[in-house]
Amino acid sequence: MKNVLLFLSLILAQQMFAQSSDFILLKKNKKTIATYFPGTNIGFFTNTGTFLQANITRIKNDTLYLKEYIVRQVSTQLGVYIIDTVSSYLYQYHYNQIKSIGKTGRRFDVNGSGAILMGGGALLLVGSAVVLLADNKNFSPQLMGAAAVLAGVGYLLTRVNNKGIIIGKKYTLVYVQAVAAK
Repeated sequence: MKNVLLFLSLILAQQMFAQSSDFILLKKNKKTIATYFPGTNIGFFTNTGTFLQANITRIKNDTLYLKEYIVRQVSTQLGVYIIDTVSSYLYQYHYNQIKSIGKTGRRFDVNGSGAILMGGGALLLVGSAVVLLADNKNFSPQLMGAAAVLAGVGYLLTRVNNKGIIIGKKYTLVYVQAVAAK
């Protein structure tokens, strides 16, 4: 019986093979820093400016097949809120349509903080200008200078490019075909 099982397993092993998948490499100055293959999540901006955070379902012939899940907080019949998948969308993108890849993990929102600083500085500037016009003896030039500095720093922070790793001279995407086409 053992010989029959061994014989059958050898015959079946010759007929079966594992289909390896194609994958995408993110390289920085010819050094691989990330690998994207089916089953991994990817977040990127396309050439048209669309941001997509999705799961790679397949990579074939230079094309990424993606599935995006829309997850929202929804109410149940009991009035309790749960997090649930509302819908999902399928996408196909050629790997050359990726303009930049988002950085993973939790990041500090530089643009949002800059907007708050700029708004607060502008509000203090307007308030100082009103005090200057209405009541000159209570005017504080130090406060007006600090408000101008806050607004300027806020403006500079909003101008910082926070769109992730931009594909170009330093970073490149390389498509690797695992199995040659027949």
